[in-house]
Parts: sequence; structure tokens; C-alpha cells
Amino acid sequence: MTTVISTGTDIWQPYDGEPVLTPAMTDGHRSTPAEELERLGRYLEAVVADRACPVHTAVAFNAAYFGYELGGEGYGNGPFDLDAFPALTLGDEVPALPVGALVRIETGSDPLYAEIVYKEGRHPDVTEGADVPAWVSGAPAGVRGPQEGPDTPRPVRRELLVPDLAAFGPALQLGEAKLRRFRARQKWLNKDGHVVIDARYGSASEAQLDGSTAFVHHLLTHQREALLSPLVPVSVAHLAGNGAKERLRDALIGLLDTVAHALRTSDSLRAWGHYALTRTRIGAGLCHDGPLGGADLRALAGSLERGAAPATRRRHGLNGSRTVYTAIGPWLRGVGGAEPLLTGVEYAVSVCRANLAVADIIRGDTDNGLRAETDVRMTLDDDFESGGIWRSHYPGSEEADQADPLRPAGRGWHDTVQPPSPPRTVAIPPQSVRQEQEPAEELHVDAEPADPPLADGDQIGQPNYLRIDDSEVCWQLPLRLAHLMEDRLPLNRMVRDGLAYLGMGSLSVRLEISHPGGELDASEEVQEVLLDLTEETGMLRNVQWPIDFFPGLCLYLQWPRGGTVFRLHTLALEDHLDIDGQLVAHRYDAKVLTREGAPGSDRDGDASAGLDTRRLVLRAVRRFGRLTPDGHALLDRSALPRGVYDTTPAAHQITALERAVDELLAERNLYRATGSRGADGEPHHPARKGEAPIALIGYAPNLVVVSRPGSGAGAPLQDRGVEHFVHGFLRRLPTGWAPTDAQRAAYREHCRHVGKADGWELPPGYTFVTAHSRRR
Repeated sequence: MTTVISTGTDIWQPYDGEPVLTPAMTDGHRSTPAEELERLGRYLEAVVADRACPVHTAVAFNAAYFGYELGGEGYGNGPFDLDAFPALTLGDEVPALPVGALVRIETGSDPLYAEIVYKEGRHPDVTEGADVPAWVSGAPAGVRGPQEGPDTPRPVRRELLVPDLAAFGPALQLGEAKLRRFRARQKWLNKDGHVVIDARYGSASEAQLDGSTAFVHHLLTHQREALLSPLVPVSVAHLAGNGAKERLRDALIGLLDTVAHALRTSDSLRAWGHYALTRTRIGAGLCHDGPLGGADLRALAGSLERGAAPATRRRHGLNGSRTVYTAIGPWLRGVGGAEPLLTGVEYAVSVCRANLAVADIIRGDTDNGLRAETDVRMTLDDDFESGGIWRSHYPGSEEADQADPLRPAGRGWHDTVQPPSPPRTVAIPPQSVRQEQEPAEELHVDAEPADPPLADGDQIGQPNYLRIDDSEVCWQLPLRLAHLMEDRLPLNRMVRDGLAYLGMGSLSVRLEISHPGGELDASEEVQEVLLDLTEETGMLRNVQWPIDFFPGLCLYLQWPRGGTVFRLHTLALEDHLDIDGQLVAHRYDAKVLTREGAPGSDRDGDASAGLDTRRLVLRAVRRFGRLTPDGHALLDRSALPRGVYDTTPAAHQITALERAVDELLAERNLYRATGSRGADGEPHHPARKGEAPIALIGYAPNLVVVSRPGSGAGAPLQDRGVEHFVHGFLRRLPTGWAPTDAQRAAYREHCRHVGKADGWELPPGYTFVTAHSRRR
């Protein structure tokens, strides 16, 4: 069901106004001004409401970049060569395609043009029943059995793709009667209107890429012509500043990060993974009493619990342990009368809604996934195969808590091929120790990236300034990632002791924040927060951290003695800094920023899952390398594999790591250094005399000074607004109007800049707005 929306002037309409993507967005959402994020968010909310399918981050990018028009037109006016789309045929083996790919489904006559809006694994060993073999959950691509690895360096995985056949508007859309015939024949589409293929990946590591990274690779290869077309609302070459492949790649990663942030932070949307739906649509589905309504989805959650819980008690204690893996897709297909809700894009909607319903129950009615009444622990184990696979285990209290029960852990595969062993030590062992502890034979099972806690996590970021007098206590500390993620702020021990007269409970207090030159909403300036005096140092909870607060930001705090008001302020830098693409405008702690600003770490999560090999390497060096006061991190190169993975990785994974290190060294994202190893096995830098030398790889923050707006010579004393640069873009003309010769010439120059030698003339009905500056 598509929600009808109003396309008022506050929602971007492609080719009728400035593009909704901006140069600032190429560096990610943290570098994007609030008003630009808000404008993008309004448009994407309208797109999600307009489309019948869940909107994946990649699909949302397509909409903003190629100009998805609301109200049914879709990409009908987009800059596409339809014959260049990758071809799909039901049941064939084809190169793997990500969600967001624009495809041509062969039919023997008129092809179907579509956008892939959802995909999942369709393992042949998952049959009609909802219970699946444990080893399938989290299994690598290409694996055909629990005792086997991928049978080829280019693994093949059975996948179900859900195409949106209405994405290109009515001109390229087949009638419903013809589509029903296609589904009935099951020659071009299966009976549900989907395409099942054998997806061939270029390598095992490529099959492990997260959806956004795979989509960027697809854009730069299979969809490059459309990506660099001069007919898009604004070209990524202009947004990025140049057309170099590496810069385009970085710009696309930044744009997707910004789009994902806009979807994730919208008050009117909810997301399951990368898929967004409107809250009203989710609520409507849960409220109805028909198939897959609220009663059925509550029954789904109940079946997860009952599947593992023992039916009876033994005379001398409880039944033995039991683990059950339940796939969402097959479970939904087993509900009577649900067929219409499992056809076309409605299947994707039903899968997302079902997973969200289970997730809400786990968040609200369990203790980190553990149901105390039945001692069953329920966790998400695989978010890709068969609509998602949930793990239920009894007795759950005997298992250690999973860091996040909604983050797929892949326990089914790992516990089958490598039964659980005691947790490994957090510290990365030196080479000499590892040689004694580890078996010589090479493991053939792909290892998973690991995220052990930081060995020095409690040593960095310590308060380094304290002033105490009769009227107040003042102190300074850097903001930590945990503070951002958990909306809290630790206090100084002396403050807690000074508030002991209030008792040892919790009460509401006021937090006043001053953030000169930064982004600060009125609701964030003065906040009612919870003072928790049960903690060792005392804690402020429910803090609303401003959007541009980041790990390492120096916080200066003040507590007037005897009061219940806390004051916090930051200090602006004289010149802004660009640190590896992150704009830093306030004083910061370099060591914390290196540790907790690593790839995969932000206020929305801290995990290596989904990172490509290059970013896994950077994450490991920054998280586990020895820190210097200026934020350098140096890691024993031989310790890198165990810094990235939770066990000895497979040979091809080690090769991929070494290749990534060589690339990062060549690009000066890392540097070589020489250290030494002491008798205790610990690495040292600089190298110590008499110790064996070792090779180190180092990370150094790349600092670029960025002058503050209006700080140059001749800048006016009064504030005349922030100058905003607008890149050239296409604009639709009213009927009967024509562009001037100057506009035609400007468009030809625009084409040359993008690097396109074709398409020199403006398309009929459009003009070209040249690049210009304006003030907000």
C-alpha cells in the first residue's frame, strides 16, 4: 500500500530546485549543516511514504541522486541507458547485485525494468519449515554443508531478489494482468513476483561486504555511466570536487552515510537494518487482526520462546540444553491467508515488520534477550538468510550476555564448525607467545572480525584538570564514545561526595550546555537530566548530546556547591581542523579521538561488522596500537590478524589483510616504523637497545587546517550570513519556455567538467542553472 502525500514547496522536487545532495554531505553527516540534513530528511521521508517497498539506504541514495519523482513518476525522467542495465533471468547464475541495483529482467519479449529493493539468502537447505539447520545461520557464501568451506575462490550463493517493477513510472510498467501471467508461468518471475538467482561473487571477502560498501562498488563499476551522467540533478564529480576514482569512492561513502543518518534519525520512520518504513505503516500492520497482524506477530515471538523451552521438568532437575534456529521468511509463509502479503514488494514489508515486532519484544520484555520466566535467551543470529534467523537457547542464564542481542552473531555456523571455547584474553599476545599457544595447522574456516574491549580503555580520557574552592568544583574530561552511546556523563568523585546529603538515589537536575560556534538546539541548551548517585563517581543520565559532539571532545564542567545545576561548555579552536575527513572545531583529546573515532565507531554503534578489509585494518591499528600523546597509534604488524579477528584467520583473509596494509601504506593512510620487543614480549617504540627489532605499522591523524568562515583579511565585522555555494544543476522549464544560448553553452561546459563527451545538448524542457553563491 502506498501512502499518498503532499508534495508542497518544502519537499524537494527533482529539477525544480537546488539538488538535495550537497558537497558537505560527501564527508558524511557529521560535516553536513543541520539545515541541509533537514531538507534531505524531509525529501526522504516523503520518498518512504510514497513507495510501496521498504526503502533501503541504497534505494534512498538512488532517489536523491537520480531524482525520484513522487506521485508515481519515479525514475521515469532519469538519465538511464536502459539497455545497459545488468540482465537477470530467473534461476540463472549471474554476478552478484546489491540492493539498489537497477536491472533488466529478461522475459523473451519486452523486458521488465526494475530497481532491486530487497534481497535475502535462499539457502537450498532451508525448506518450507521455519526451523533451519544450525550451521546455515551465519554460514559464509558458497558453503554447502557444515564440514565444508566455500568450494571456489568465487563463491556462489542462492539469493532471492525483490524487484520494484513500478520504479520507472507508468511508461515502463506492465499491466497487472500480464504480471500475473508471468508469475503463474514462473519462467521470468517466481509465483511471488521475485527473482531467485545464483549470485556469483568475485571473492569470499566481497561476499562479506555490507550493503552500502557493495553498492558503492556497483555504482563505480556497473552503473558508472549513469552515475557520471550530466543529466542527473547534480553530478558526484561536482560534489566531490574532482572525478578521480578514489575521491568518487570516498564521496559516495560520505553521501550514503548522510542518507543513512537522515533515515535513521527521522521521527516519522523506523528502520530494520538498512530498510526504512513509516511508523504509520508499521502501526497499521500491527493493528489489523488479519494474517500477519499483531496477533500473528506476537505468536511469532512466542514460538521463538516455546521452541527452546522444555515442555516438562525431569524428576531430578530440568531438561538438557536446547538451541533452535527460526527463519522469518518460512515462518511467514506458514501463516494461513498470508499469500497476498508475501507477493511482490509486500514480502519485504512483511519481513521487516515481523523482525521489528520481535525486536521490540526483546527490547521491552527481556533482559538483554533473556526471558527470566522460561530461562530462554533469544537473539538475532543472521540478518540476511531467509528473512533473518533468530536463535533461541535454553538454559539462557548459563550463557554469557551477548553485547547486543539484535546484532547478528552467526553462532549457528561458528558453534557447529568450531564449538565454543573459553573467552580469549583481551590483550593481543606477542608473536613469541602466540607461537607457543597456537596450533601450527592452518584453519580453513573464515574468521569473524572481533571487537574485544580496549585494553587501555580506562587509562585514556582521564580528567586532567580540577579546581576546587568554597563556591564551586570545576573539572575537565574528554567525551567518550560510551557517554555518547548511552546518553550519560560521569561526574567527579568530589561532586558525588558533595551531594551525599541528597541520599543515594536518583533525582532530576539541570544541565546547562554552552557550545560556542557549534550546533546546539534550544532543547539542548538547558536540559532536565537524571542525577544517579548510586555510581562510584556519580552520573548524569538521559543527556541529549548535541549532534556535533564526538569522542574526544574536551568538556569543561562546573558544579556550584550545594546546588542541583551543572554547567558544561566547550572551547572553539582558532582554526577548524579536518582530521581524516572529520571537521573538528573545538578542543579535543587526540588519544581518545584516535581510539574511539576509528572506522565502525560512532554514537550509533561500535562494531567491526560490515567493514571492508581496509577499514578493518585501520580500526585494529587505531584501537590496539600503542598510543602517543599526539594521537599516533603503533601496532606490531605480526599482531594485526589477531587484532582484527577473534581467532587465527584463514589464509585468504591474511592475504587480504596484507594487501590492504600495503595499499594503506602506499596511500599514506598508515606508515612504517621499527620498534623492538622486550623480554616480557611487549613491543616498544622507539626501539630499545639490545632488544630484537620488529616491524610496526602506525596511524597518524591527518590534520588539515581549515580557515573559519569570515576569518580572512577584509572580512566584515558584522554577521552578514553564511555564504552557501550552489553547484550547477538542471531545472525543469515551464511549458513553452526555452533555455538561452548562454545556458546551453554553460551546460556544455558542465558536461566537459564531468568528463562526458556525449550528451552536449540540454534535454528538451530543461535549462541549466550555473554554479553560484548565495547567503542564508
